[in-house]
Parts: sequence; C-alpha cells; structure tokens
Amino acid sequence: QVQLVESGGGLVRPGGSLTLSCAVFGSTRFSSLGIDWYRQVPGKQREFVGFITVNGRPDYADFVKGRFTISRDNAKKTVYLQMNNLKPEDTAVYYCNQGESWGQGTQVTVSS
Repeated sequence: QVQLVESGGGLVRPGGSLTLSCAVFGSTRFSSLGIDWYRQVPGKQREFVGFITVNGRPDYADFVKGRFTISRDNAKKTVYLQMNNLKPEDTAVYYCNQGESWGQGTQVTVSS
C-alpha cells in the first residue's frame, strides 16, 4: 500500500479556483498507478470526482466536466486536481485514492 497526502484546500469565493495536490509516498512505481479523486460532504456518501490513468488520461464525473482538470507529475509523484469556476455545492472534503489507500482529505469551502 502507498501513502497519500492531500493539500491545497481552503476557502474560496464562488467562481474562484483552487488546485489540490495528492502526493504519493511508499511507491517505486508511481508512473504505473492510476489515481482517483473523491469528495465527501458530512452525512453523505463519498462521491467520485475523477481519475487519471497511468498514461495521463483523465476522466471526470459529469458534474465537474469542463470545470475540473486532473493532471500528474510522475517526477514529483504527485497528482493535481485543478478546480475552476467553483460553486458552493463543491464544498466538501476532497480525497485521493489508490486501491485500498486513501489520504486524510483536504477541506474545500466555497462561500461568499
């Protein structure tokens, strides 16, 4: 299992942007790992946001298409979630995932 550490969350106004990072530790083959992003609001189930394949191809849940972009830097063993045009309903704790490994999450709050 790898260890995942998210960072970059914070408070942003509607329409603003944030970039989250997911640093991966404990893997010598990061370039062979697909990484997912999820989010969770208290009292609700964790929901899928998107993923990036080993070849760097991303895909997204419909509700973030056109606003969020996932990318990876294999040299830094890090995956990024660029979030633009944020909405209040994007407020959640965002997690990255690889297999059975989850990070601790990073809080994103979208509010005026």
